[in-house]
Amino acid sequence: MYEAHQDPVLRRWTLSPLNSPADAAQWLRTQDRGWETGERRGFAVLESSPRTAEDRLVANVVLKGAGAGKPAAEVGYWTVESARGRGVASRALEALTTWAFATFAADGLKRLELLHQVDNVASCRVAGKSGYRLDRVLPAQPPFPADGHLHVREAPRAA
Repeated sequence: MYEAHQDPVLRRWTLSPLNSPADAAQWLRTQDRGWETGERRGFAVLESSPRTAEDRLVANVVLKGAGAGKPAAEVGYWTVESARGRGVASRALEALTTWAFATFAADGLKRLELLHQVDNVASCRVAGKSGYRLDRVLPAQPPFPADGHLHVREAPRAA
């Protein structure tokens, strides 16, 4: 985690860059707490390395705020530098989206929202490739220094 967060591109777009191994350990504890409370469900995206036979972290996806009686939830993601441009983010987001709707449909989940700053062109591209349509532009508001895009994806209709 700490190594991943040394990437300048990732650091540009994240609200909470990890500046030390201790920060990374705290981030992992926060993820565990999110699962315990049900407020945040994060997934590491791993890729097998044929040279070392080990898995390596290439991305993270997260579902925030899904639960009983909540019709909308937020999704987010980030990728490490080596994963960019290879479809990792869009495939991981699609897997998260499918899982979220399947898991929380009975709880009333009808809509997923993805937010990013308007100048994050790569995130806009991932949102579109993953079936999230641009809903509207949101005005800049702390802690975000620029206007944002709100992309949405509606739950699939029952057959």
